[in-house]
Amino acid sequence: MDARFYQRNTGRFPVCAELVPVHSLLHLEYLIKECEVVTSRPGRKFVVASADRLAYRVQWHPDVYRVERLDDADNVLCTMVLKPQAFQAHSLGSALRVGCLFTPMLAD
Repeated sequence: MDARFYQRNTGRFPVCAELVPVHSLLHLEYLIKECEVVTSRPGRKFVVASADRLAYRVQWHPDVYRVERLDDADNVLCTMVLKPQAFQAHSLGSALRVGCLFTPMLAD
C-alpha cells in the first residue's frame, strides 16, 4: 500500500505527513524511543492500515508495552498493558505481521 495514497484518503494524518511502515517488534521499539527522545513525550502514534484505520499510542517499557486506543481526536478510549507475547496476539501484532502497521514520520 502506498503511504501517500493512504494518508490522502483517510484524513487521519495531514497530507504533508509521510507514513513509515513498521517492520518488526525491534523496529517498533526503536520508533517509540526515537519519538520519545525527539518530542520529550511518552509513546508514539501508530495506525493500522485497514478499513477501520485504528489509531494507537504505544509506549515501550522494559518487558511490557502500554497500548492506548485513540479516537479520531487522539483521545484515549482504553489502555492495555501487554507483554511482548500478548502484543503479538493483539491487532497491532497482527497488523505488524502482514505489513499494515504505520507511524507518521517525525517532523524535521
